[in-house]
Amino acid sequence: MGTQRRPRPRRGPPLPGALDHPDHPVPVAVPSDPGPRVDSAGDDDAAAASVDLLRGRAAADLATAPVAAARTGPGSPRREGPGSRGRRTGRVRTPTRSVTTTHSTTHPPRLFLLLGPAFVAAVAYVDPGNVAANLTAGARYGYLLLWVLVVANIMAILVQYLSAKIGVVTGRSLPELLGMRLRTPARRAFWLQAEVMAIATDVAEVIGGALALHLLFGLPLFVGGLITGAVSIAILAVQDRRGQRSFEFVVVSLLAIITVGFLTGLAFTDVSLTDATAGLVPRFQGTETVLLAASMLGATVMPHAIYLHSALARARHGRVEPGPRLDRVMRATRWDVVGGLVVAGSVNIGMLLLAASALRGRDGTDSIEGAHAAITDSLGPTIGVVFAIGLLASGLASTAVGSAAGAEIMAGLLHIRLRPVVRRVVVMVPALILLAVGVDPTFALVLSQVVLSMCIPFALVPLVRISSDAVLMGGQRNRPATSAAAWLTVGLIVALNAALLWLTFSG
Repeated sequence: MGTQRRPRPRRGPPLPGALDHPDHPVPVAVPSDPGPRVDSAGDDDAAAASVDLLRGRAAADLATAPVAAARTGPGSPRREGPGSRGRRTGRVRTPTRSVTTTHSTTHPPRLFLLLGPAFVAAVAYVDPGNVAANLTAGARYGYLLLWVLVVANIMAILVQYLSAKIGVVTGRSLPELLGMRLRTPARRAFWLQAEVMAIATDVAEVIGGALALHLLFGLPLFVGGLITGAVSIAILAVQDRRGQRSFEFVVVSLLAIITVGFLTGLAFTDVSLTDATAGLVPRFQGTETVLLAASMLGATVMPHAIYLHSALARARHGRVEPGPRLDRVMRATRWDVVGGLVVAGSVNIGMLLLAASALRGRDGTDSIEGAHAAITDSLGPTIGVVFAIGLLASGLASTAVGSAAGAEIMAGLLHIRLRPVVRRVVVMVPALILLAVGVDPTFALVLSQVVLSMCIPFALVPLVRISSDAVLMGGQRNRPATSAAAWLTVGLIVALNAALLWLTFSG
């Protein structure tokens, strides 16, 4: 059988919108009506067709140049370099397809889909330690320390944004970056203080959940601690089996319950706006107010949330290269952080206002049980139950978030990757021991927040230094004003902790 000659393709006019590319001498396009296809391989006729096509394309570019200039406007940037070859402002060109698009914008539905990591981190700011510190401050000193919560919440917004930015830009968590930079002895020492911080966090969370179950059902504190740990394991299992999105949904749902539970009582009490405004003026009244302020600060600027947020942002977005997508992700991150921390700050401020207006001068309100009893007597049993439900949700959500943070810290600094569920079982032991020996729960909560306050500088100093590193962060490094605000935050916290130590040990 003879060899059949392949039929010669039909010639046609140059394809509109065909692309010039050094790696593709023959432009190819996918218009709505593809038309005849020109094959460059073969004889002189095909070569002539290619030349005609290129000439037609050059003429089309000259004809449409004024239109493109009008669309982009004077001074509009034209992206060049790696990753942008063949791309022009207002019109995206690829080697196989011609697509007209508008400039990169963040649409509300897409922005909404990028939210979530900061709301998970915000749960750490409304854990049971906050309840003890805020209720104690409000019941004893009224609105005096309201300014501490406002300042601490502003600090929290700044530091959580820096943490999330590190995760997005570098594609690594803060503990991972520290583990890469520190030598082995320093790395292990840093992990040791971070582990003490994680245990102090866990004590507050497990005790808070146990207290809530005791208030709701009369369960012994030790049994309540076991139940709290078991439920938190179930929440962490969601993260292991269903992924981060499902974990975020569960935690944010618990955050909504916390918000309702702790703020409902404000609708049934009278808050003095005059006294609340006066409470925005920074001042102390003796050593005990400094101790409470440090406790409130430790409960509001959470070091384990600083470590975790960078990992959450990395897991959600990955490492984002410079360009329009990075700008979009950073814009969404700012909204995410502000939204999550405003919710957490509102809950903390609401608790102090509730205690200052409804519990001031009442006996026994320096403990969570006494505050719950006073709320029930003053505002009714329904509000008391709602408050206890909020406390339970706080314990369950925060203990799951704390375990995830501890696992990330260990993985980054010791290079040991433990599943959060396994870590949850191990780390809850100290809290259960405290409950079994009968340590006063409220005292343990306040003390745990003081320990957290001592650990904050160890998280803040590397956070500010890394987020200001031009080599790691590139164009997203901290601006001078941001760095100044961050270092001022570090200085205020260190000064407050130093004053706390001196006043405590000097008597």
